[in-house]
Amino acid sequence: MDAQALLEQLLQSGKKLAEQGMAQASDLAAKGKDLASQGLEYSKQKLQIPESGQERDQALKQLGVGAAAGGLLALLLGTEGGRKTLAPIAKVGSLAALGFLGYKAYSAWQQENGQSVSDPNSNPSAAGQNERALMIVRTMIAAAKADGSIDEKERVAIEDRIRSSDLESAVTSILLQEIQKPLNVSEIAALATSPIDQVDCYIASLMVVDSATPAEKEYLQNLAKAWQLDPALVSRLESEVVGAVG
Repeated sequence: MDAQALLEQLLQSGKKLAEQGMAQASDLAAKGKDLASQGLEYSKQKLQIPESGQERDQALKQLGVGAAAGGLLALLLGTEGGRKTLAPIAKVGSLAALGFLGYKAYSAWQQENGQSVSDPNSNPSAAGQNERALMIVRTMIAAAKADGSIDEKERVAIEDRIRSSDLESAVTSILLQEIQKPLNVSEIAALATSPIDQVDCYIASLMVVDSATPAEKEYLQNLAKAWQLDPALVSRLESEVVGAVG
């Protein structure tokens, strides 16, 4: 379940940074880049990692996930190019919280349009838990690239964090491909095939971008168009994300 653990730690780390009172994206970027090395050093000094056995393997595995999360946090919350605002991701501390925002907005929109409100258990994601987490991470990476502010030095540093982690090779390969390849809205939109997946991925994108910038605003518009999201639903999703960080 590498991708799910990665996304959970990514969101938790973002929330922890926000709780420390950092309001500038540049500070978040610097902390994100240092997160993995600081966490590893802290673990060496403070945590009692078993000498051998399954518990040791699991502890080291979590450090690897933390290293990858640190690299992605730098990408998502701002690079030296910088995001102008505190990313909403910093206030959403879990995958469950993200899903709740999506379900709340989607069910309210259904009710307003005279539709039967979906039971979340009867309208599930088209993907399994790990696949869903990886889909959301890929969507967030794409959104982070929408403004074109990541330079080569920053990209290499972030990739090194992921490459040096202990994530499964398949997950590592996918993440590196997403960071390296050109942005393609149609390809990202194709990741989410069910309404609930589309809602969650749109919220994940909103959490990453600064929608005040023309490039990122256009990206969000193109993404909503590709999914044929109703403008009223889009407006509600945006309100939920703004409300989540207010």
